[in-house]
Amino acid sequence: MERKPINLKEKLAKFSDHWSPKIIAQMNDYHFKLVKLQGEFVWHCHDDTDEVFIALEGKMRIEFRDGEVTLEAGEMFVVPKGVDHKPRAEKECKILLVEPAGTVNTGNAGGALTAAGDVWI
Repeated sequence: MERKPINLKEKLAKFSDHWSPKIIAQMNDYHFKLVKLQGEFVWHCHDDTDEVFIALEGKMRIEFRDGEVTLEAGEMFVVPKGVDHKPRAEKECKILLVEPAGTVNTGNAGGALTAAGDVWI
């Protein structure tokens, strides 16, 4: 086992694409994923799991059918399983996602923004 901390800034510097989660660690059956957001994502939900959003840099919104929540750096929010949501960020926002291994970023929606699964950096 390698005993070296994971430097989030170094990992974030390794990619520039948006809406494409990159795995940086695994804990039991959960992945920790870094993502850069900019623009608007798709409406989707994850039927079988909650999804944790932790804002590292910038500002983002998560829209729901009945409202929205805004996250700024240092804040987090848990989207419950089965709840339709649509993330968006006017300017680039860097986040950490925590979700079960194998979770597809577009959930039940699919489409052009579906990222390749299990990409580690």
